[in-house]
Amino acid sequence: MRLPSMSQPFLLAPIAECTPGLPGPQVRLAVLGARGVGKSAMIVRFLTKRFIGDYEPNTGSLYSRLVRLEGDHVAVQIQDTPGCIQVQEDCVQVLDALSWCVKWAEGFLLVYSITDYSSYQVVRPLYQHIRKVHPDARTPIIIVGNKADLLHARQVQAKEGLQLANELGSLFLEISTSDDSQGVCDVFQYLCKELSKLQHAGSSDRRRASIIPRPKSPNMQDLKRRFKQALSSKVK
Repeated sequence: MRLPSMSQPFLLAPIAECTPGLPGPQVRLAVLGARGVGKSAMIVRFLTKRFIGDYEPNTGSLYSRLVRLEGDHVAVQIQDTPGCIQVQEDCVQVLDALSWCVKWAEGFLLVYSITDYSSYQVVRPLYQHIRKVHPDARTPIIIVGNKADLLHARQVQAKEGLQLANELGSLFLEISTSDDSQGVCDVFQYLCKELSKLQHAGSSDRRRASIIPRPKSPNMQDLKRRFKQALSSKVK
């Protein structure tokens, strides 16, 4: 059953930010995609559980919030990005303008609208750009087909999204930001969990490296004793 969407506009309440320097895990996410795919709506839906359909053109907002994840509080920062990316000759220049965001983030959501095939075409160059900056294959990237409630206007089939994700080695999900807040939360929480695992694994590796015993230095007295024994056996 579909939830009724908000028909009248209303002001968005400020999203409470987390205090800088809080102990515990912290993750940095970036949401990228073409204009009008619902990036801002997805972020606000995740942080406030509310859906707002119309936004002013985004110039790049940073959201910061404490999120409860499997019993622990995680400080999550989410970078929304301008939707000025198009598949055209100057696409590389546009991607370069977003390089600072790609370098800053640790996990990524690549969003397209199932009602806009051109937004789907943006995903591959975005993914390739991220992999140039983060060549480590463990960097989590999720491809999201948004607006899954608008089936009558579908231009991108689910199998196309799945095929692209398989080619790129990424996870793929179709969601409806307007109808399914849980689906939106699942996407962000999965990304947070993957980053938390990587951070935990990294800290464990550092701890193991710090406790590796140093090789023992030669025991000079033992060496002298063996040398004397060797000489005495030759004399005999």
